[in-house]
Amino acid sequence: MRDRDSGTRRMLAGLLDVIGNTALDDLTDAVSEQGRSAGFAEVRLYIGDVERRALHLLPGRGTAVPAQHTVPIGGTLPGRAYQYGEVIADHAPSSTGFPYWVPLSIGLERVGLMLVISTEPGDGVAEDARLLAPLVAMAIVSKRGHSDTYARLNRTRSMNVAAEALWHLLPPRTYQDSRVALTATLEPSYQISGDAYDYSLDGPLIHLSIFDAMGHDTAAGQVAALALAAARSARHRGAGIAEAGYAIERELNTQFDGVRFATAVLATLDTRSGMLSWASFGHHPVLLLRGAEGVRLQCRPAYPLGTGLPGLETTVCHVGLEPGDRIALYTDGITEARRPGAREFGMHRLIAYLTRHHADDLSVPETVRRFVHAFIDYHDGHLQDDATVLLCEWLGPDI
Repeated sequence: MRDRDSGTRRMLAGLLDVIGNTALDDLTDAVSEQGRSAGFAEVRLYIGDVERRALHLLPGRGTAVPAQHTVPIGGTLPGRAYQYGEVIADHAPSSTGFPYWVPLSIGLERVGLMLVISTEPGDGVAEDARLLAPLVAMAIVSKRGHSDTYARLNRTRSMNVAAEALWHLLPPRTYQDSRVALTATLEPSYQISGDAYDYSLDGPLIHLSIFDAMGHDTAAGQVAALALAAARSARHRGAGIAEAGYAIERELNTQFDGVRFATAVLATLDTRSGMLSWASFGHHPVLLLRGAEGVRLQCRPAYPLGTGLPGLETTVCHVGLEPGDRIALYTDGITEARRPGAREFGMHRLIAYLTRHHADDLSVPETVRRFVHAFIDYHDGHLQDDATVLLCEWLGPDI
């Protein structure tokens, strides 16, 4: 076995031995210590913030004093590594060695970046760093849910109560397997009121849902959370789309007596065939993105959930997808939002931004990240309503 192969093996084995008992605050030191076996003079870890605009240093005791604490994602070399998922050598002078920027990701979920400073250059260094990155990313993900340190790095300002609650209730914003790739976003990230999204896996089925509760207060967040929980409870006992809608209607009406309600789309994608089934409850149509085209899928909507009106008549519609098709669920905070003196953002702009990946070869997460920043910039950074998008690409049957 070559010396480098032996060093890489010792690094990975050593980290596996200690990582389970390492707190997030000590992770940088643990990775740096084990990285010396592979010739890494120093390792620095950066965490992406909730808006995915910058990456923030998770310092260790051995982190060099002049280390860069915040790295912008847009317009920087490290940001390019993050956006495109590539290991990139940094040719800027370094007194300690040869720096490489390494994306930290699990599937399509981009956790952050790792800066590896090696004592020697070469393709072998990049490969060793690439092998190390998933282990570090999984460690961060396993420890972040109960770490205030992570929460402080993950945000640039304080969250309101509804946002604090909902972000902990929602699934990770990005998921990928051999069949689907999906990403969701919820803005304004720090001031959520009544929007929520959800997805889950059920054998060959992928369940997708989006909710938009009436109001712009903490109670709206409670409605969204209750609707999401009721949908999950119904799915877990084997309910289909229509039955899940009835369950949400009953729960919201019982708790709020028709005073509070939510619009929603509940959908299921059969990954064996590409058949999408969905129902709308007073919500905007599902958007099918095929190539550079976008089509609103029409389906007779039922009334919003929680109104207590008699006779909830749910229409479940179906459409066959082709491999590479993308489905977008969104709330009216996207299409109906307007800045003072300007037109609504509108469906045309939404479709244009979400289909640009065909020209730019962008992943689902990067497509959504760029869209959200363009959307926020269009409104000069001030949103009057929650704005949520869930984008799902069917990659094809898992053969």
